[in-house]
Amino acid sequence: MNWSILLETRNLAFYIDGLVTTAMLLAGSLVMGGMLALLLALALTSRLTPLRWMAGAYTYFIRGTPLLIQIYLIYYGLAQLEWIQARWDTVWPWTYFKDAFFCALLAFALNNAGYTAEMLAGAIRQTSPGEIEAAQAMGMSRWQILRRIVLPSAFRRTLPPYSNEVVMMLHSTSLASAVPALLDLTAAANRIYSMYYLPFEAYLFAAGIYLCITFTLVGAFKWLEQHYLAHLRPRTH
Repeated sequence: MNWSILLETRNLAFYIDGLVTTAMLLAGSLVMGGMLALLLALALTSRLTPLRWMAGAYTYFIRGTPLLIQIYLIYYGLAQLEWIQARWDTVWPWTYFKDAFFCALLAFALNNAGYTAEMLAGAIRQTSPGEIEAAQAMGMSRWQILRRIVLPSAFRRTLPPYSNEVVMMLHSTSLASAVPALLDLTAAANRIYSMYYLPFEAYLFAAGIYLCITFTLVGAFKWLEQHYLAHLRPRTH
């Protein structure tokens, strides 16, 4: 066991850079994926059949294929098409596809959107009919009911399963190491292993960082659940 090598300035810098990349991938995928998930959830619960079918087909594909394959389809597929490469220096948005970070971020965001949309759509469908009827009796429009009643209630009920999705997305960012020129936490461990042939130390150190981030996320979501779902806890007498 040779832990001192990992604490050398140069090697520690690999993990710090990898941690920053991992955090940016996680935050970016949650923000972009969350916005897309909201639109998909509204489509999944829409009265328009074509919208439901298209959104359903998207979530079915995302949940039915491995994330690694989705990363390859974007980085080695879309980003390598001659039509896109001929335009990625001048034509927006194809300019982003020459960036390895963007390709990985896009894959993670699209994947996150597929899973989150189904969770949010399920929470929307579980909205109590009594709440809807009360809002209608007060003269609210469909948009007001959606904005003031349905979505806030659905967001709160989605918190427990969404916390699992966030943790899974954190762990899934390790697949970014499959994209060349992208240094995330797992790629940093790979680099230390290839330089010093210390697989146990390199990967255990990275696992410890992932574990600390996971505990932080779980604690944050538990606080949110206690704050926003207190009214759903059984009352004690």
